[in-house]
Amino acid sequence: MNMQQTIDPKRAEATAPPAKATRVQFMAEDDKAMLRAARDLTKGLGEAKPGIYWPDMLLSAGIGYAGIAVAILSQSLAVQIAAGLVAALAMYRALMFIHELTHIHRDALPGFRTAWNLLVGIPLLTPSFMYEGVHTIHHKRTQYGTVEDPEYLPLALMKPWSLPLFVVVAMLLPVALLVRFGVLYPLGLIVPPLRKFTWERFSSLSINPEFRRKAPEGDFVGRVRWQEAGASLWAIALIASAFLIGWQPLAIAMGVLSLTAVLNQLRTLVAHLWENEGEAMTVTAQFLDSVNVPPPGLAAEIWAPVGLRYHALHHLMPSMPYHDLPEAHRRLARELGTGSTYEGANHPGMLVLVGRIAKSTMGKRA
Repeated sequence: MNMQQTIDPKRAEATAPPAKATRVQFMAEDDKAMLRAARDLTKGLGEAKPGIYWPDMLLSAGIGYAGIAVAILSQSLAVQIAAGLVAALAMYRALMFIHELTHIHRDALPGFRTAWNLLVGIPLLTPSFMYEGVHTIHHKRTQYGTVEDPEYLPLALMKPWSLPLFVVVAMLLPVALLVRFGVLYPLGLIVPPLRKFTWERFSSLSINPEFRRKAPEGDFVGRVRWQEAGASLWAIALIASAFLIGWQPLAIAMGVLSLTAVLNQLRTLVAHLWENEGEAMTVTAQFLDSVNVPPPGLAAEIWAPVGLRYHALHHLMPSMPYHDLPEAHRRLARELGTGSTYEGANHPGMLVLVGRIAKSTMGKRA
């Protein structure tokens, strides 16, 4: 091509890659072909495998606790920082099994729920009751993305300062949990209105400030009681330890868990596109408002562990165990191909997604 040659606009348009499917296109009607494919192509998957769940959880928790111990006992600042980082990443992975507990059948992994609470949930002051019964609302067809969804805010449509605030506030979560279980819960046993307030406002891992949790019912009441009592006793012991052995060990542990909380908040920030303004959506629209960060690339396995890099796919098949999501994704991507609705939920990585949300908030402000 010489300097005088021009590009034919029609030819360029014909060869350009097709535009990605978006949430707006499917607000009124589902892509039924994609939903059928998701059902048909994933046959043979869906069984939670104890041989994967148990070693993964136990190894992650073990590495996490070992890292915290090294960070507390070491006299070297460099070793403390390295150990703290390893501990934060390992505990983050161990903690993310709380997401699996809300979806797998109660009888699928005998003893796993109790073991996770004793080894991870209660020590990290995040027992599974704080997610069970809450996260399922986020998956309800008529409530996702609405004001009734405890896990949704239109972050992409808010002010620019809301994004850094959303992340920074997570740093305070370990201290808030310490106060919730170590102070508010014991006081609530003798002050019923405080008990009710604490349950409604501070008993769920939610981001919607308008969400008020309803009182537990049925068999769930018993699980809440022992988990809450256990977390309270542990929180009181942690507070007492600052007076018995000094504040430094507790401060280091809280610092590690603050980093874990920030990692999770960053992942939450890019788990969805956060562009819905409260309307009910079809399943396909919910899928396209959610995010897959598929391979290649290993970074997403670190910041979105335990299958959370396939978060959009998870919204199509909430009960699919995390270890089967990669294979389910491969089958759907291979069958549906480039330009499909399914491809519309695939994104390249965290930085691109954060940039997209940040740009959207800037535009809203303008």
